[in-house]
Amino acid sequence: MKKIVLFSSIALLLISMSNMAGAAGKAQISYTLTFPEAQAHYVDVEMRVKGLAQQTTSLKMPVWTPGSYLVREFSKNVESFSAWHGGDRLTAGKTSKNTWQINTAGVTELTVKYRVYAFEISVRTAFVDASHAFLSTSGIFMYPQGMLDQPSTIKIIPYKGWDKVSTSLATVGKDPFTVTAPNYDILFDSPIEVGNQDIFDFDVDGTHYEVAMYGGGNYDKERLKVDMAKIIREQASIFGENPNKRYVFIVHNFQRGGGGLEHLSSTVLGASRDGYGDEKGYQGFLELVAHEHFHLWNVKRLRPIALGPFDYEKENYTTNLWIAEGFTAYFEGKVIRHAQMYPVETYLTSLAADINGIENSQGAKVQSASESSFDAWIKYYRPDENSSNSSVSYYSKGAVIGYLMDLEIINSSNGKYSLNDVMNYMYNEYYKTRKRGYTDAEFKAGVEKFAGKNFDDFYKKYVYGVEPVDNTKYLGYAGYKLVNELADNNAPSLGIATSKGDGIVVTAVARNGAAWVDGINVNDEITAIDGAAVTDLNAVINSKKPGDNINVTVIRDGRQLVLPVTLLKATRVRYKIEPVDNASEKQLTVRKKWLKL
Repeated sequence: MKKIVLFSSIALLLISMSNMAGAAGKAQISYTLTFPEAQAHYVDVEMRVKGLAQQTTSLKMPVWTPGSYLVREFSKNVESFSAWHGGDRLTAGKTSKNTWQINTAGVTELTVKYRVYAFEISVRTAFVDASHAFLSTSGIFMYPQGMLDQPSTIKIIPYKGWDKVSTSLATVGKDPFTVTAPNYDILFDSPIEVGNQDIFDFDVDGTHYEVAMYGGGNYDKERLKVDMAKIIREQASIFGENPNKRYVFIVHNFQRGGGGLEHLSSTVLGASRDGYGDEKGYQGFLELVAHEHFHLWNVKRLRPIALGPFDYEKENYTTNLWIAEGFTAYFEGKVIRHAQMYPVETYLTSLAADINGIENSQGAKVQSASESSFDAWIKYYRPDENSSNSSVSYYSKGAVIGYLMDLEIINSSNGKYSLNDVMNYMYNEYYKTRKRGYTDAEFKAGVEKFAGKNFDDFYKKYVYGVEPVDNTKYLGYAGYKLVNELADNNAPSLGIATSKGDGIVVTAVARNGAAWVDGINVNDEITAIDGAAVTDLNAVINSKKPGDNINVTVIRDGRQLVLPVTLLKATRVRYKIEPVDNASEKQLTVRKKWLKL
């Protein structure tokens, strides 16, 4: 009986889906955006759907945006929802946190009106004010349930004084303020910048690039054109092609800015408007360009199998963000080095910083790269006072795994192959030929194909496990070694981080440090050491030695406590990478391939 009931339920579901698909096939969807109160951070959306045939129509708002693995609940910013057929208001109401259901019995078309409050500055959230509108599309546009594959048209009526639109979406005719998307996956992957942004462009081997700069800055357009082109050309050489004919960089320049979010044919970058003038700031911007542009292959096309087609209503879990993001972090530096834009010393200093980050991470001893990837939805974007003890970044751990794999492949193949060949093969095999994402096992097999050896033990240690990384072994392949500049340091340590405001307030306690062992807590305010008031904690601690016993006076929840603490030796490392003496011929071969000497 249960089997019969189940079959009947499935049959009804298929009939329902078929009816919806039929309705969706006839649907015409369009949006009109206006900004009557841009100064108050609102965009008004009018959505029209024609060709309906169902009794009810449900509209949904995504709860997250691809590339940023956190449920952000974009529907919280929606106000004043109403549905209309001509001049008649239709019955409508919310049925879930991100779903509005409309009674469309006997109605073939409807108009929906709603407002979105947009006042969060980031590369992944919408922001509107009188100077511009950044439309992070997954937080602006609702979609009809069951119609993600449908095209749509967006008409933008700009706020007063705005005269430019920058987006990778195709224009309708010659009107730059009317654009179209072939489906919602493309629409939600195509941010839109509207305002008076400074636009410059250039071409790289048949691909046209537009750079839209909002917020001003001390950037040199001609220098950026040359250097961005070098990065783009080097990256395309890894994969054998640039799949885009047109690509858009949207750059938001603020007093302090950072971060980026990749898209299929565009990216959004955050930068400091006055940071282009010094070499460190300029180099940092180029690294951001290299990172996000590399994603047009790695993630947007070559991707873990869970990352597409997307479910926009819940988490999309993968254990491979250490590849998707971590490898991209590794290649951002490698690409710049291979384009001869980094001296070798600068590249090795950057790599050493990644290694130091992992070696000094207590969380790296607890959480694996695979676990970090899977738990991104609940941990990476929601750090707390204990995150440094309990988690590791899939960016930094993935970057370290990337360099280990690269050197293993180069060494095992005697300089014939590198991680570049793995990425090229995986891109062509899975994105272009099989037209799908890869599984954990398939990516591992791709690595083994070019290394010519089994990677079971490697994955057990470094991907699924938390064993300390054998940097000496892998750097040794290229004739390099790690030197700990703090090796002779015998400084004492409390093992805490403190705030820089009024008072000395503990903000983090390192696992197994002196404070951890003897009970100093986050939010404790340290007022005295051995009965003497303290204003410069570092100076007091540095006057001691490991093993010394001190009494730490703290204020906790309004009460004074005196905690006996035994200072421990600081365990922090600071590695630099140096060449070994008398490198062998094979080591020099590996080094040449790895660093493109």
